[in-house]
Amino acid sequence: MNTKLEANVYSQEGKEVSKIALPENVFGSTWNADLVHEVVVSMQGNARSNTAHTKNRGEVRGGGKKPWKQKGTGRARHGSSRSPIWVGGGVSHGPRNERDFTRKINKNTKAKALACVLSQKFSEGKIIFVDALTFAEPKTAEARKFLSTISSIESVKDIGTKRVNAALIVLSDRNMDAELSFRNMGNVEVMNVKDINPVALLTYKYVVVAKPEESLKALTARVATKTARKAITVKA
Repeated sequence: MNTKLEANVYSQEGKEVSKIALPENVFGSTWNADLVHEVVVSMQGNARSNTAHTKNRGEVRGGGKKPWKQKGTGRARHGSSRSPIWVGGGVSHGPRNERDFTRKINKNTKAKALACVLSQKFSEGKIIFVDALTFAEPKTAEARKFLSTISSIESVKDIGTKRVNAALIVLSDRNMDAELSFRNMGNVEVMNVKDINPVALLTYKYVVVAKPEESLKALTARVATKTARKAITVKA
């Protein structure tokens, strides 16, 4: 694994404590807007619930009887009061819940998109690494204090004041105290490193990665190509 890139690692108090080498295949990828767009749109389509549904003239109740006879009334001919041009009739060209928005996303394509977004975030200075994220107990006040403290870092100076989509907190494993502390904050989301995706990364301005050594191992495995995965499996 090529690790030419480096990043600072900060403490929970916002002080620089060490440096860490970053895998270039994760944080050194070239930006590919078309690839990222394809994956993001596909993921958003796959997440659609598709609950909006209107009834057409064949599904609306009633209308079995002809409103009036075909000829002799002077009025326009009608066969059913459930026609879309009648009040209470069916709906023409309305949303239907049988429409399928899902798209297949290849594993390699999704992995490349993830690497592209991580690399772009890193190049913009919007990813910071924190050696540990510990709270004595689940408290929102402690979570706010943490964001306010690390805002002393120049690259993320508005992380504590941004009201919408401020930060994505990435954990290497489950941390209930941290998850519950951030849960009441609408501008922050906590995710496990195995669950992060291009949509989540692009939604939030900053990314805070806790326990970077463990998180980087998981990220490296996720963005590895199919050939690399086979090599890793055989070696193991």
